[in-house]
Amino acid sequence: MIAARTIRGRAKGESGFTLVELMIVMAIIGILVSIAVPIYVRVVKSAKEAALKEDLHVMRSAIDSYTVDKEKAPQSLDDLVQSGYLKSLPVDPMTSRNDTWITGESDAMRDINETQGGIDDVHSGSQGMGNDGTTYNTW
Repeated sequence: MIAARTIRGRAKGESGFTLVELMIVMAIIGILVSIAVPIYVRVVKSAKEAALKEDLHVMRSAIDSYTVDKEKAPQSLDDLVQSGYLKSLPVDPMTSRNDTWITGESDAMRDINETQGGIDDVHSGSQGMGNDGTTYNTW
């Protein structure tokens, strides 16, 4: 029987996988991928939305703190960074840029001690639609 083996160590008559076996394996892999990709995309979108909500909360808190401490609203988001209220301007998770933030400015004073109006709100620059059906620039 040893003489019946070929150089590669296979016995005579043995062969590799058949085309049908390979096609079945590829079909199973395709089905698994078609199930996993939509779930992955949804989870990534939810993670970006959570990061956006947190970034907006932090920036709005920094705007409020700056306004109370300095008795005037910041004139730009860079004022928050330069004054140490933010370490750096966060990257908008939806646009992947830190220069697309939309600021809401008001001349109205929110505090009796406030001497100058300025930025009082911030929103994402993305026009994309969130999982809740609203656009990111309205959050």
